[in-house]
Amino acid sequence: MSDGTRFDGRTAIVTGAASGMGRATAIRLAADGAAVGCLDLAADAAAETVETIRAAGGRATAAAVDVSDRDSVRTAVAAVEADLGPTRVLANVAGILKFANSHEVSVEDWDRVVDVNLKGTFLMCQAVIPSMLEHGGSVVNVASTAGVFGQAYVAAYAASKGGVAMLTRALAWEYVKRGIRFNAIAPGGVATPMTGHVDFPEDTDFSLIQKSIAADGQMIDPNEPAALIAFLASDEAASINGTIIPIDRATTT
Repeated sequence: MSDGTRFDGRTAIVTGAASGMGRATAIRLAADGAAVGCLDLAADAAAETVETIRAAGGRATAAAVDVSDRDSVRTAVAAVEADLGPTRVLANVAGILKFANSHEVSVEDWDRVVDVNLKGTFLMCQAVIPSMLEHGGSVVNVASTAGVFGQAYVAAYAASKGGVAMLTRALAWEYVKRGIRFNAIAPGGVATPMTGHVDFPEDTDFSLIQKSIAADGQMIDPNEPAALIAFLASDEAASINGTIIPIDRATTT
């Protein structure tokens, strides 16, 4: 259930806000009272998220961003803050996934996955920390169950998401006395455009990836992780810091 006053007077930034979990998160934070900066490489689709938020009576703005590029990140964050005010909440949802036999992965593909998922998460955190040092804030990063227990055919993705988990804990310790909290969620299979358009290697052994699928065979609705992100970002979770919370229908057990 949304609480329309949970984030009153606060600006939130969501990456990957054009679709899937990012879009669900932006809409949820807006429903909970935040003014939301919707960031995505697909600027036109992010603008559609903004229109949905505005149609429901919320405040939002869109900005194009390549999270792997420091200048792009800083420009996008500055644009949001100029329009909506200092960032108090950041949800790092943007990510990419590529399946391949690890011995066939190109250096270019490896670098792109790690740059978006891990470097991009760091650059976004780095860009909003100055505002949060002044006004307080909360960051929620999206890791993955693949970054917790590993996953076949996605070595770069698993490594990058494992890095996101440890980055989250490192930043939580560093800023624990300075008014900023950092947490992460680790979703299993979420029904998003990213997971719905996967190209598997021709020789994929699907028995090796069953542990990433819930025992009941159901994909997770994007609104579920969005609700968890909203809770972790809120004052209701003021004592939760440096955690990695799975949301996976117990696929990790």
